Amino acid sequence: MTSVADVQRAVESLWPAATAEEWDAVGLVAGDPADPVERILLAVDAVTATAAEAVERGADLLLVHHPLLLRGATSVAATTPAGRIITRLVRERVALLAAHTNADAVDRGTSGELASMLGLERVVPIVENRVDPAKGLGRVGTLPEPVPLGELVRRLAGLVPAVAGGLRAAGDADRAVRRIAICGGAGDSLLREPAVLGADVYITSDLRHHPASDARERHAAGEGPALIDISHWASESLWLRPAAEQLRTALPGVDVVVSEIRTDPWDFAVPQEEQAWH
Repeated sequence: MTSVADVQRAVESLWPAATAEEWDAVGLVAGDPADPVERILLAVDAVTATAAEAVERGADLLLVHHPLLLRGATSVAATTPAGRIITRLVRERVALLAAHTNADAVDRGTSGELASMLGLERVVPIVENRVDPAKGLGRVGTLPEPVPLGELVRRLAGLVPAVAGGLRAAGDADRAVRRIAICGGAGDSLLREPAVLGADVYITSDLRHHPASDARERHAAGEGPALIDISHWASESLWLRPAAEQLRTALPGVDVVVSEIRTDPWDFAVPQEEQAWH
């Protein structure tokens, strides 16, 4: 019999908790380590829909990328969204486990997987992990041949799951790019890293107005990369399938399935016609 504790050990061997960023909150969120596990459901987020899916699909453990209680909590009463999710999972004896920046840091993490899908060569982390220098946040590498920025954006659009917001870019669509920096998930904190500043383009998510505007101005002056902003959920969902493959190898006999629910928070977008301002 495989237990929750056995899954914890497998997760620790694949994505050691010590390699998570100091602010992170990874590991077992809810559940009894002694409980049996026959099926694991993987998802980016623990939300009402994925918790319900775990129950409906008979999962004994929900493994998510984003920690549900990252900011801490003084209560998990079913009067808040997080409390309702925890209450449902505990009531149904579904354990909840999170692998976040410890799963980002590996070669088959969010950034590494996208780098591989793009065919980048000589790939290294943007920021080396403090515990294991072979791991780290983000990835930077080189395309075999330069491509126009616009073509790279179109290629990315075909690689990541579609969401309402699509992809956004800042830079000359016809300008050739080759050196590519990537940070799956929110990455504007890395905009000033030397590896990012030395790239032709930086692919990340959740770029805020002021950091993006500053980076755009610097790029226009010949300093720093063009920008491509993709969905946070879409970029991090790329980790789920390789993670499932690795868990199936580590836990033979356990059914490991990937959620098909898109937990990107936006439901639809309304395109605006370009207007001439006078």
